[in-house]
Amino acid sequence: MQTIKEPLYFEKEIKKSKFITKVFPVYSLKDTTSYIEKEKQIHKNATHICYAYKIGPITKCFDDGEPSGTAGLPILNILNFHSLQFVLCIVIRYFGGIKLGATGLLRAYAGCANDTIKQCHFTQLIEGIRIFITFPYQHQKQINYLLQKYEIIEKKYQQQIYYTLEVDKITFPSLKASLQPFCTEINIEENVIIKTE
Repeated sequence: MQTIKEPLYFEKEIKKSKFITKVFPVYSLKDTTSYIEKEKQIHKNATHICYAYKIGPITKCFDDGEPSGTAGLPILNILNFHSLQFVLCIVIRYFGGIKLGATGLLRAYAGCANDTIKQCHFTQLIEGIRIFITFPYQHQKQINYLLQKYEIIEKKYQQQIYYTLEVDKITFPSLKASLQPFCTEINIEENVIIKTE
């Protein structure tokens, strides 16, 4: 399972129509909607703003007035071809006066998405578990030793210490067993997506 590392922009002219393609890594519907709305604001005068996205089991494609199946679906097919997950691809079209026909549109939208994605850097994704641990100050040294291989994404120092980290599902049982003697509380959030560089 893979996604793109960072957003990327690509522009192409096909028979006087300008096609602007943007791809984004996305991990929630909220982020996806935010990117789409932002592009609609930036490109208010665009003829069509078509897109496709994949976020886990959720997929959507949108033709925005182009003939059915000639824009959003070809973009989605390219995401599938590259085995991408957690990605949004938007193709913005400014009509140049020459009609492309159904086959021409399909090739244009698929081609723009493909040309853009081929320039992306990819990162692998794995299913993981987010762990929230609570422990007293006297065990900080032991906890830090056990977690030296992991990235702690949040630390809080209050009456006790609170750490948040993410681990892959295979590692989780043995790590949890190692942490339990030193923690007052271990909570988990399952099925989070972890990037591996």
